[in-house]
Amino acid sequence: MLVVGQSASFTKKVTENDINAFAEISGDFNPVHMNEEAGGKSIFGGRIAHGMLSASFISAVLGTYLPGEGTIYLSQNLQFTKPVYIGDEVTAKAEVVEIINPEKGIYKIKTQCFNQKDEMVIDGEAVVKYLN
Repeated sequence: MLVVGQSASFTKKVTENDINAFAEISGDFNPVHMNEEAGGKSIFGGRIAHGMLSASFISAVLGTYLPGEGTIYLSQNLQFTKPVYIGDEVTAKAEVVEIINPEKGIYKIKTQCFNQKDEMVIDGEAVVKYLN
């Protein structure tokens, strides 16, 4: 059983290959992600990673570290607070904030991602079912 305050994290450096692979998998070829010129003309001043690519690092934490293997997403909300650029190192953090139903293994988890400057790039909250 999990306890309130329990936490874990996962860190990944975002590469051009990651962005290209995510575009192939997702079908999202938005020029702000794929083209340096288009990214440079955007409000971001350069090419950025897909928001959902960075958000997928939260899934890595939940499914691998906390709660871990057997975790099933019930819901996730996200606010994208800053862009992630090629070369940024993103750390996804998860912290148990509420035990909703201990018998069914349902938990509320604060989910956040930070870049290498410790700037929050994603803020959110997940509800998960832990089957183990």
